[in-house]
Amino acid sequence: MTRAFTFPGQGSQAVGMGKELAEAFAPAREVFEEVNDALGQNLTKLMWEGPEDELTLTENAQPALMAVSVAAMKTLEAEGGFALADKASFVAGHSLGEYSALAAAGAFTIADTARLLKLRGQAMQRAVPVGEGAMAAMLGLDFDVAKEVAEEAAQGEVCQAANDNAPGQVVISGAKAAVERAAEIAKTKGAKRAMLLPVSAPFHCALMQPAADEMKAALAEVAMQAPAVPLVANVTASRVADAETIRNLLVEQVTGMVRWRESVLYMVEQGVTQLVEVGVGKVLTGMAKRIAKEAETAAVGTPADVETFLKTL
Repeated sequence: MTRAFTFPGQGSQAVGMGKELAEAFAPAREVFEEVNDALGQNLTKLMWEGPEDELTLTENAQPALMAVSVAAMKTLEAEGGFALADKASFVAGHSLGEYSALAAAGAFTIADTARLLKLRGQAMQRAVPVGEGAMAAMLGLDFDVAKEVAEEAAQGEVCQAANDNAPGQVVISGAKAAVERAAEIAKTKGAKRAMLLPVSAPFHCALMQPAADEMKAALAEVAMQAPAVPLVANVTASRVADAETIRNLLVEQVTGMVRWRESVLYMVEQGVTQLVEVGVGKVLTGMAKRIAKEAETAAVGTPADVETFLKTL
C-alpha cells in the first residue's frame, strides 16, 4: 500500500478538539505545550473550553488546527514505532493544512509553525476590512463553469475561484458584491446551491496580497529544512521537496487557488492507494471519496482512531 498523509484546513475546528489525544498520549501533550509556549498563549484552554467564537477567529483557529494535526501525527509515530517517511510517499494539506503537513514532515519546527500561522491568521484578517470581502460555495458546478461564473460576476472587482475542492464543489472568493452576484449567476448555470460561507475574510484571492507580503517577510526569517517526504503543493498540485521552492509557494498560496481536487488526483496517479487525514474532522476524507473513489481513506484525530489505524499497518 502506498500512502499519503493529508491535513485539514480552516472550518474543521470545534471546541474540545485535541482534548482526548492530550489526555491519552504524552507525545500529543508535548505538542500542545510547545504550541502554547511558542505563542505565549493558553491556546489549549481555548481549544478545549471555548468560547467557540474566539476559537473560530482565524488567528486562533489556524494554529489550533495545526496543533491537533501534528499532535495526532506525533502520536501515531510514537505509538506505532515509525517515522512518517517510513509510511508515506507524500504529505499534503488544505490551505493552512499545508503548514501542518510541513511541520509533521519536519520542514518547520512546531514552534515556528505555530507563530507563522498566528501571523498568517492576523495578516489575512488585516488584509481586507470586515464586510468588504466574501466567499461562496458553488455546489453542483464543474470547475470550468464555476470559474466562468466568477469571471462574469467580477465586473471590475476581484472575484475568482479560491478552492477547487472536489467534483461539483468549488469555492469562489473576492469582493462581497461580486461574490453575491456570482451566487445568483451560478443558479442560472445549473448550480444545485450557491451559498455564502461564514468566513471573516476572502481567502485565496488577489485581495489577500497584503497578507502575502507579510508572509513573505515572515517566511524569509524562518529556518526551513527539506520535508521528510515530498509535499504536494496547493498552488501547483504536484510534488515539491526543495525548501526554498516550498517557501515561495507558501507565499503564492495566500492569493492563489487551493487545487485540492487536482492534488488528490496527482497523488493517486503517482501510485497512492490510501489517503489518511490527520487532525480534526473528516472533511478531506469526504472530498477524497468524491475525487478518487478507488483510493482507501482513513481519518485519525482521536485515541480510538489512532488505535484503529495502527492495527492496519
